[in-house]
Amino acid sequence: MGYGIVARGFANDTLLRGLVTEIALPSEGFSVKQSSKQSGKQSGIGRMKQLTIGDVTITSIIERDGPWRKPEEMFPAYNPEIGKRHLAGLDREVFDPASGKMVITYQTYIVRTPRHTVLIDTCTGEDKGYPPPMDYPKQPWLDGFKAAGLRFEDVDYVFCTHLHIDHTGWNTVLRDGKWVPTFPKAKYIFHKREYAAWEEEFRRGGNRPGGGGNVWGYNCEPVVAAGQALLVDDDYQLDDTFTLTPTPGHSPCHCCVNIRSRGQHAVVIGDLMHHALQCREPDWSTIFDWDAKEAARSRRKFLGEIAGTGRFVLPIHFPHPTTGLVEADGERFRYKFVR
Repeated sequence: MGYGIVARGFANDTLLRGLVTEIALPSEGFSVKQSSKQSGKQSGIGRMKQLTIGDVTITSIIERDGPWRKPEEMFPAYNPEIGKRHLAGLDREVFDPASGKMVITYQTYIVRTPRHTVLIDTCTGEDKGYPPPMDYPKQPWLDGFKAAGLRFEDVDYVFCTHLHIDHTGWNTVLRDGKWVPTFPKAKYIFHKREYAAWEEEFRRGGNRPGGGGNVWGYNCEPVVAAGQALLVDDDYQLDDTFTLTPTPGHSPCHCCVNIRSRGQHAVVIGDLMHHALQCREPDWSTIFDWDAKEAARSRRKFLGEIAGTGRFVLPIHFPHPTTGLVEADGERFRYKFVR
């Protein structure tokens, strides 16, 4: 989820132990582990969820979560009567009746394979000088990263599903007044036409929602300048585990990241969906979309192709327990959390 409000100035440069449960699921080779601790004031911060598919483990680290935005503010096509009916049938985790706001999570996926440690989407980051509401505390992300037993130099690759403010933030850190790649040994994978579109937006002084303002200059260009970026096409394949699926619309060349191992398949969907309401109403695009109609087409196509397949869906903005399966329901779809 992106925001068009971006400050021009810099800010100043400045093992998780808990209850663990494991649930074996019917799909062979798949398990879920979850551990939690109390940290910070925001619900869910410090909680991590780990998926195992084949030889791959996927850990979610949370930057923030909790009630965030009302659906009528988020979806221009929102119909209150229809929305109220849908919300009544959704899981309680996704909506806060007291505030009337959807529960929105900001998180990064750490994917460990036998060969690589990979991050997918890097939240909002710190020291960017962003105004509210993007100025929330970032220490929970650092705590989650440390809790996963990682150092910045352990990361081999960073995928960005798209180049919005809340998916590229930890790409860089401020060192001696200069933005430098956070992960010194990593290659960062950007779609080359996505990168070019936001570079053009930056050069002309634009401020389109999500990636306008300083986002490209702070979070993306320094990675390319450091020689750590791979600018790729739709058909990019890192190895037998990681491939891309083009899902444009929310941004010019938004992509989902496929993760496959031993016959199992999970998909990190970035901002293809921000909320489970969009399964019920795939045509409800957000105020942050580059092309709302194209975003709706990509979403409906994806949902139609994945429904009933048993592939695990990993949204960035869905709250704990996050991972789910999609089922068809006539012209609509249902999102079922894997618990």
